[in-house]
Amino acid sequence: FIRKDAQPTLNELAELLAKNPDISIQLSSHTDCRGQDRYNERLSQDRAQAAVDYLITKGIPAERLTAKGYGENVPSVDCLCSRCSEEEHKANRRTTFKVLE
Repeated sequence: FIRKDAQPTLNELAELLAKNPDISIQLSSHTDCRGQDRYNERLSQDRAQAAVDYLITKGIPAERLTAKGYGENVPSVDCLCSRCSEEEHKANRRTTFKVLE
């Protein structure tokens, strides 16, 4: 599911994509380092797919969207997991997008 606080950002992205029909993007989701690797990989893939599905409901064609989950492999904040603050963990749990074409 998409949290209420994430919807405005995704709505803005949907508007941007609607105004630029030649753009394709990849939505990339990440987790913090807590949890098993397999679980985090699946969780991040599910989060990325949820963002893609949300954009599809806003009228963006599926063929312009790619979901990619990275698990904990590409942290935003590189810290030793047991010593990461809650804010550092939170920064690592994110979904980003990049333009593919």
